[in-house]
Amino acid sequence: MTNTTKNPTARREFRNVNFFSDLPGYRLPPAGIVSILHRVSGLLMFLLLPFIIWMFDTSLTSEISYDVFTNAFVAGIGFLPGWFVKLVVLGLIWGYLHHFIAGVRHLWMDATHSVSKEQGHSSAVVTLALSVLLTLLLGAKLFGLY
Repeated sequence: MTNTTKNPTARREFRNVNFFSDLPGYRLPPAGIVSILHRVSGLLMFLLLPFIIWMFDTSLTSEISYDVFTNAFVAGIGFLPGWFVKLVVLGLIWGYLHHFIAGVRHLWMDATHSVSKEQGHSSAVVTLALSVLLTLLLGAKLFGLY
């Protein structure tokens, strides 16, 4: 025999999620945020791979090309100003750091077989905090604050 009375404390069930009405009120847990940002950071690094290769090649080819590389952060590249180049590099710094730290988090969870809700929450918060903190430190160096 099935119980036909509804439980008043039951969670809402989403069958057809409307982007405008349902998603703004949806609270994603930190582990979900880390998972989405892990994918975003991987896509960012993939899309900017030609820029990364150009920076690497220009910085290592010769002393003259190294001067061109360092001048790109001051004068810019073509029609792009120097502050925009620094902003793109800051995005790459965040993408790499977040992707690396989230990858280490996944490897650690796989190696220790310790997957619980509390451990996933705490490791996700540590991942977010570390990636933002290290990005701020390296961004301060990139923009010449120290």
